[in-house]
Amino acid sequence: MLYVASVPLLLIIALILSYRFPGRLRLVRAVGLFSVYFFVEAAVMVAGFVLWVGSGFGWKLKSPAFIAAHYALMRWALRMLVGAGQRLYELEITHRRPGGHGESGQDIDTPTGADLSLAGEEAELDNPMIVMARHAGPADSVLLMNELMSGQGRRPRIVVKDLLQIDPAFDLLLNRLPNRFVPSKKTGPKPNTAALIGELAAGMGPDDAFVIFPEGGNFTPGRRLRAIDRLRAAGHEQAAERAEGLRNVLPPRPAGSLAALAAAPEADVVFVAHTGLDAIATPADVWFELAEGNELLAAWYRIPAAQVPTLDRDREEMLMRAWERIDVWVDNNRPVPR
Repeated sequence: MLYVASVPLLLIIALILSYRFPGRLRLVRAVGLFSVYFFVEAAVMVAGFVLWVGSGFGWKLKSPAFIAAHYALMRWALRMLVGAGQRLYELEITHRRPGGHGESGQDIDTPTGADLSLAGEEAELDNPMIVMARHAGPADSVLLMNELMSGQGRRPRIVVKDLLQIDPAFDLLLNRLPNRFVPSKKTGPKPNTAALIGELAAGMGPDDAFVIFPEGGNFTPGRRLRAIDRLRAAGHEQAAERAEGLRNVLPPRPAGSLAALAAAPEADVVFVAHTGLDAIATPADVWFELAEGNELLAAWYRIPAAQVPTLDRDREEMLMRAWERIDVWVDNNRPVPR
């Protein structure tokens, strides 16, 4: 409440001081974005309390009606945050549809013979989806979830690190919806993540989408080298050689993806490449990296369940080939700063 009351004063101060900083009204934009963020946080907490009371003080919180209500609340929150980013920073978001329907960028090179239609005018999808996306920071992840929910009408499920529970709104929403938290290295022993993934991916309906980031973390040059060394130490020389060819992504870790595919054989597989906000990993990066005129490019392609390989070794090859294509796509589609 103190922050909300001080927003007008903060905006006046930011406007006065903006001439001292590079960019057009950079400080005003930052104050505006964080103001929207705190408003969304407060609104989610109030709405969450109302839903808890309305469910009989938690009695029916896991019923279909209240699950749907929490998904609607999450959809609203993401739409508000993404909308604020688009307006305040002139953020242009282009989702490149398979088959050349996007406005810019290039499609990911796709497997011969695969049915790559995804949504809307391109196909009528009745299958759940397993979405395997490049990991490039929380900003891109928020935009990915917003597209799944608002753009494609899906109800995402995700396994994430428990550090996200530091954020009160994420803590409330993700714990009340079918998601799983796993301890980070600093907060507890490593769980059987593959088992958690399999449990969460099982039993999805036609509107559900299981989201997984096969790299296991954001790309950095150091992580890339450590991943290659880890493959060599495990005796996977051929996999290490292929990983050396990846310049923009980490080699995917197949265990979680295989667990999801085994638990949901009826699901279509959707690969997502995206670039544009890769450098934003912390709140400080919003200030240092985000300026007006940013652009996010995303490319999607789908492999129907009937065309997904049935053997684990073939599924691993499908995943690695997809990541090799995503790596090339990122090189060819990095937005040019305006």
